[in-house]
Amino acid sequence: MHLIITEKNITAKKIAQILFGKSTKETKIEGVSVYSSGDTSIVGLSGHIVNIDFPEQYNNWSVTAPKDLIRAETEMKYTHKKIATALKKLSKEATSVTIATDFDREGELIGVEAYRIISDYKPDMKFDRAKFSAITKPEIDRAFSNRVPLDFNLAAAGEARQKIDLVWGAALTRYISLTCGRLGKSFLSVGRVQTPLLALLVDREKEIKAFTSTPYWEIYATLGDSAEFIAKHECNRFEDKKKADTVRAKLGSTGTVAEYKKDARSDAPPIPFSTTEFIRAASSIGFSAANAMRIAENLYVNGWISYPRTDNTVYPSSLNLREVLQNFAAGEFGEYARKLLGMETLVPTRGKKETTDHPPIYPVTSAKKSDMAEDEWRVYELVVRRFFATLAPAATWETRNTTVDISGEKFKASGSKLTEAGWRYYYPYGMPKEEVLPALDVGTTLPVKKIEMPEKMTQPPTRYGQGRLVKMMEDLGLGTKSTRHEAIQKLYARNYVHGNPPQPTNTAIAVVDALERYADLITKPDMTSRLENDMDEIADGKIKEESVVDESQNMLQTIFGVLDKNHDEIREVLFDGLREDKILGKCQTCGSDLMIRKSKKGGRFIGCTGYPNCTFSLPLPPSGTIVATNKVCERHGLSHIKIMTGGKKPWELGCPQCNFEEWQKKKKEAAAAAGEASTGTATAPKKPATAKKPVAKKAEADKGEADKPVKKVAPKKAASKKKVIEKAPEA
Repeated sequence: MHLIITEKNITAKKIAQILFGKSTKETKIEGVSVYSSGDTSIVGLSGHIVNIDFPEQYNNWSVTAPKDLIRAETEMKYTHKKIATALKKLSKEATSVTIATDFDREGELIGVEAYRIISDYKPDMKFDRAKFSAITKPEIDRAFSNRVPLDFNLAAAGEARQKIDLVWGAALTRYISLTCGRLGKSFLSVGRVQTPLLALLVDREKEIKAFTSTPYWEIYATLGDSAEFIAKHECNRFEDKKKADTVRAKLGSTGTVAEYKKDARSDAPPIPFSTTEFIRAASSIGFSAANAMRIAENLYVNGWISYPRTDNTVYPSSLNLREVLQNFAAGEFGEYARKLLGMETLVPTRGKKETTDHPPIYPVTSAKKSDMAEDEWRVYELVVRRFFATLAPAATWETRNTTVDISGEKFKASGSKLTEAGWRYYYPYGMPKEEVLPALDVGTTLPVKKIEMPEKMTQPPTRYGQGRLVKMMEDLGLGTKSTRHEAIQKLYARNYVHGNPPQPTNTAIAVVDALERYADLITKPDMTSRLENDMDEIADGKIKEESVVDESQNMLQTIFGVLDKNHDEIREVLFDGLREDKILGKCQTCGSDLMIRKSKKGGRFIGCTGYPNCTFSLPLPPSGTIVATNKVCERHGLSHIKIMTGGKKPWELGCPQCNFEEWQKKKKEAAAAAGEASTGTATAPKKPATAKKPVAKKAEADKGEADKPVKKVAPKKAASKKKVIEKAPEA
């Protein structure tokens, strides 16, 4: 029997349909689906079916110190025992095995894991590898007709990443969490890729908070008779209002055209989609990096697009571009495909990165909108239109620029109009707005219809969007094409960031502050980038996995030397930052800080630091991570809060006091309605609590205030979490 092993069950099923057609028979072994026809069987894994981990004795935080994990032994543990057992049973009848997992570093390692399980059970088994970039009949037929040996170097690079990320994540996470006493579900995660990425966001947030807005003035003139246009003073911004007032006062009622120029500008088409370019484009139309990649993966597995994890921005010569276009000639994109097919030659654009593992992302099969969900269609359409755009000619814009002299002051205006749509016809995303500027003659006198001098304020830098973050990570060597979106998503799951674009929480700022001050090697991308390069060299067969793992352990020992030296200072910064994260505002009863606190029974409430003299308190929902936002309630002066539940959409609770008062009001209305229904008369409501009096029971720590969750909207049940162990999975 010839056994074929794919990365997932859905891939096994799809390939079976391609290779076997209607003769496919599905059976179950250990509950695992196997697709067979004749003397060939196909089985899908579930990604990694074994995982590297520390032995059980290292899981006790009070026994094993963080730095003792650096060179601790590791072992492989089954994550899907039934699949491993199914592989062994299938290999009894097999004479040869073809690994058909995704062709990249991670996929090769998954394939080698299956190879090891079968080889240990049946050492004389013959193995080979099928490599493909799309799950279509031509591509699958080609891959299985041209099988190659397994790439153990590529798998070793993936295994090195596993080992390095396990040790870095576990050791650093344990150190930081123990240092500030954040254990159990509240542990603080630190990692090789995660922390430099978080530092980028925190440093940007500090720039935003440190920014001081200053006023400036701009002067605009509305000119012309029937065809009016607006020109702006050449100074652009006036930081001195007196100077701006002086210029405005001297402006007369007419202006003279001093310069006028009409020109044509070529607008080059975009480059093919690499993973980074795809995520940036998807981000611009509203998709998070993780969601865009999840959808792209589904489209790939279902045979709609090519493999979405690629650094390549150059179509290989083996890709028949006309053949791909022909697939779309009769479908929903037929109008566009036929127009391109009518061109005498197709000259695709080229990016700077060219690799040989996979082509850029392109559509492989024509689909109808009814074939997929709305979000899937939007991503699919983006890929289709991008492919078309890379084959289309440049767009052409007519540009017009003028300078008008008004009483010796120069005003400038410009306009642009699309004259040849070119690639813009196929790819409408990010289309610049046309600005109309009439034809003018030098020396012409124009009436000044209106002068405006608006006051504006300088704006702080903007937060990094996810698309921009992925590009920055690529430039800095943080992560890989396959892991960058996962690293961003991990920050959300760890409750280090919220919102979109991602905004760091005070906890995140405290962690980065402590590390940047006293162990900045962890927050800089240098070490991570160096290790990424080393892993590429493992894949190329230039260096051995063991040497790179040893190098990473030496780096980590250097870092721990710095951490131990500055332990007390790090602890102090962390405590100060984490305390600040719990302060929501001032108590309106006594003026002390209102903080998120815990009762002896484990409940949570907002309590006054003036206790026991002040007993003002507010209840909080019993589960989820509480994040204080920058928005402050005008009425109560309290920060609005979100309830985060491990990467899911946060519950926007808002001002906790407004929320509580609304809950109280609804409760009384319900009680009154119930009383009226039972007695036939209305029950007079009690006087509602005000901000000057406690609005809940006493906030003694032994009684707590988490017994009644706030119910503006019923909170979703928090995602359950497994018992925290010492390792912190790292992207």
